Amino acid sequence: MDLFERDGELVALSRAVAAAAGGTGAGVAITGEPGAGKSALVEVACARAAGLRVLRGGCDPLVTPRPLGPFRDLIPGLRPADLHDAPAACEAAYTALRAEPTVLVVEDAHWIDGASVEVLRFLVRRLEVLPCALIVTYRDEEIGAQHQLRPLLGDFAKFGGLSTLRLRPLTVAGVALLLRGSGLDATQVHPLTGGNPFFVAEVAKEPGRPLPATVRDAVLARTAGIAAGDLEVLQLVATAPDRLADRVLPTLGVDLPTLRRLHDTGLLLRDSGLVFRHELARLALESTIPAGGAARLHARLLEALERLEPRDPAVLTHHAVAAGDASRAARYAQDAAVEAARAGDHTDAVAFLEIAVAGVHGAPPGERAKVLTRLAYEQYMTSRLDQAIASVTATFPLWHAAGDRAGLAAAHESCALFEYYRGRRDEAERHADRAAAVAPERGGAQHGGALVTLGYLAYLKSDQDIAGRLCADATRIAEATGDEALGLRSAVVQAETGLGLAVPGARRHLVTLIEDAKAHGLDELASSGYSNLSYLDVEQRRLREAEHVLEESLAFTVARDIPICNHWQTAVRARLRFLDGRWGAAAEDAADVLARDGMPLATLWPHLISALLPLRRTGVVNDHLDAAWAVAERLDEPLRRLPVLSALAERMWLTGVPDPRVTAALTVTPATAWVAGDLAVWLRRLGLAANHVAAAVAVDHVAAGVAAGQTAAGVAAGQTAAGVAEDHVAAGVAAGETAAGVAAGQIAAGVAAGQIAAGVAADQVAADQVAEPHRLTLAGRHRDAAAWWRRAGAPFDEAMALADSPDVDDQVQAIERLDLLGATAVADRLRLDLRRRGVAQLPQRPRTGTRGNPAGLTNRQLDVAKLVARGHTNAEIAGKLFISVKTADHHVSAVLTKLGLANRRAVVAHAAELNLA
Repeated sequence: MDLFERDGELVALSRAVAAAAGGTGAGVAITGEPGAGKSALVEVACARAAGLRVLRGGCDPLVTPRPLGPFRDLIPGLRPADLHDAPAACEAAYTALRAEPTVLVVEDAHWIDGASVEVLRFLVRRLEVLPCALIVTYRDEEIGAQHQLRPLLGDFAKFGGLSTLRLRPLTVAGVALLLRGSGLDATQVHPLTGGNPFFVAEVAKEPGRPLPATVRDAVLARTAGIAAGDLEVLQLVATAPDRLADRVLPTLGVDLPTLRRLHDTGLLLRDSGLVFRHELARLALESTIPAGGAARLHARLLEALERLEPRDPAVLTHHAVAAGDASRAARYAQDAAVEAARAGDHTDAVAFLEIAVAGVHGAPPGERAKVLTRLAYEQYMTSRLDQAIASVTATFPLWHAAGDRAGLAAAHESCALFEYYRGRRDEAERHADRAAAVAPERGGAQHGGALVTLGYLAYLKSDQDIAGRLCADATRIAEATGDEALGLRSAVVQAETGLGLAVPGARRHLVTLIEDAKAHGLDELASSGYSNLSYLDVEQRRLREAEHVLEESLAFTVARDIPICNHWQTAVRARLRFLDGRWGAAAEDAADVLARDGMPLATLWPHLISALLPLRRTGVVNDHLDAAWAVAERLDEPLRRLPVLSALAERMWLTGVPDPRVTAALTVTPATAWVAGDLAVWLRRLGLAANHVAAAVAVDHVAAGVAAGQTAAGVAAGQTAAGVAEDHVAAGVAAGETAAGVAAGQIAAGVAAGQIAAGVAADQVAADQVAEPHRLTLAGRHRDAAAWWRRAGAPFDEAMALADSPDVDDQVQAIERLDLLGATAVADRLRLDLRRRGVAQLPQRPRTGTRGNPAGLTNRQLDVAKLVARGHTNAEIAGKLFISVKTADHHVSAVLTKLGLANRRAVVAHAAELNLA
């Protein structure tokens, strides 16, 4: 095949093929308008791939794509069961491509399905260790901002070894080469065709005819004189989304003589059926179908396909929609949605169910309600909460009309969860109560489901006793009715409740239940279990365990296409990175969460991180704390409000700017021991702690107005907050002073002169009610507290525990640790306090260029650093992370630079200190 003006593109493809032959993969995306020559370029490149296996497949122009469409007949070893399981398809594809050097081609990716995108993304992340040249073609003008292919194109833009080729129109010289021997004038043909290679080639095939005005004219010239019956077969082929398969030809009455005549037109290829040589040719023939004729042709194909097994519900949906047969479209779309969801493609399940909803418009109310309920669930899974709420709310009158109380109760129960994740607890509780009230019978399965949802909402509000009672009732109902899914849901919430209370064995039990949910195909329950497990691991400072959970759970959300849980778990990982001192990675994750559309509930910690990181680093104040407060207020939960109060207290401590919210009333339960303890410690630092065993101040013990020049805590130089007499506790910084200008020994409460810090009762936070490291700090055992935080892997908390100590050496160590983290503003505040107390020998600020900065590691660099700390070679790191050895070398160099260490042996030696062990 001759190609013109594509030498550079062929060189790029040849390099990718050569890399695959050498054992290192590469990827090339090719884009261009229809007829630009994408397929021709790929065909030549594949023909030149001597000695390599070529696997070539494409996507079909279905109204909604079928799951794993291009991989169905492409990957050796792909079993039928793998088509319903995206992770299995990923593993099958990886295994097949690792076996021998391969050119893998996926054409027309603008029609791709979500599950196939995930398989391709799985592969491109591992191309460096696969002997594979991956080639993807697509039309750029058909890829909108929200198109499913966008994430893959993003990977092509940012990962090494991947590139994108854009095919330009031919020049006049290129058109002349293509017209060579036809006698046609390139200067006339070029402006007519726009340099489109396919159009030029069609013109060249009929040089004796007048120049066609369009591609359509050039193609249709090939059909002049054929019989009406043969034209109808061409039109049937044009209506088939991929090809008119061999098995359907007899059913349509297409015999061998007809096939010979069609072959003579030069428009078709034989490839397990009849298919047009080019999409532009198919579109040209499709345009010849008279008005109203397309529906008849699609109906004819639909009837033929219905007689054959196995059926493909996605293809049947396509033809039913085009035939205008709404009822059949609805039926097949629901089947296709089940298949898509089972394959872990909830995005396409939404698209199929939207077709189904339109198709049941005139159906009985109960049937319409069922389809809308399924649509709402899939919209929820894909983080379209507003749409999910609208869909499920639309079922309420339908269930009433159908007289189906069970359906109505289930709808309210679903709406309760959707509203909660939307950040509207009041609405969530109202719907959950309604679900319990309208359930057809107390003790029935639907009543049990409502109880579980109420129990879940109670658990999230730290009402653990109520949650336990409700779920115990639901468990008894599940046992009486034999409802395994209900029993599993109830058991998961009970385990989460137990884990929140630190009940022995609860964590192990929850892990087992998550695996049970996965085994039963309950994706949402499994992923929700992961979300709560990871959150509680971070909350209770099991940071290393949380790391392992999130590695597994985030991969599950991607493999099973559950964006809503991915959104939440990425936020949890942001908090984990924030606590374990990986501030660069924490900022990455926080920005990612805040940039997404999804559930507001997930944004609380990213807002806090986005506020506290610049505050700790440079003292910069932004609006993120107010955004976090707004989320916490809507949820009205201690586990959400108390962390925001702690952050507000930290800002007061550092800046000296008052915030009356900090002294709001505080209630502590065993489930809030960690967040309450964190706030209690910050109150102590502000000088609002009355004694060693209570982290609160009685209202009548707060000084109402501190005269200019008075110390904020009323503490003599060198005193600590724990040793202040109750009547000396002041709530304000001297009038006009900044936090940096407070007299020696102050614990700045940041309240302007004359203000009253009130609302904290003396018995609110007893020391034995908070978690152990906070209890140690409140008891004055600062070094023990610092040691606890060091073992947990929380360097900022370790440094602050040392900073709380009255011992100067401890405070100097705190400054050094804060400098290492890049918490410059915090370290400078402590330096100033010590200087005002007469301490002259203090660590100087390290220069930015020489400071080791583990907090600056990105997520990828953090993965590499941990493997270096475990003694892995660069080759071993490359194998574990599916990257080349060269890429691993680059990452290791970057890690050593950021850590300020000379070699990898130093990383191993300092692994514990750097929290990499």
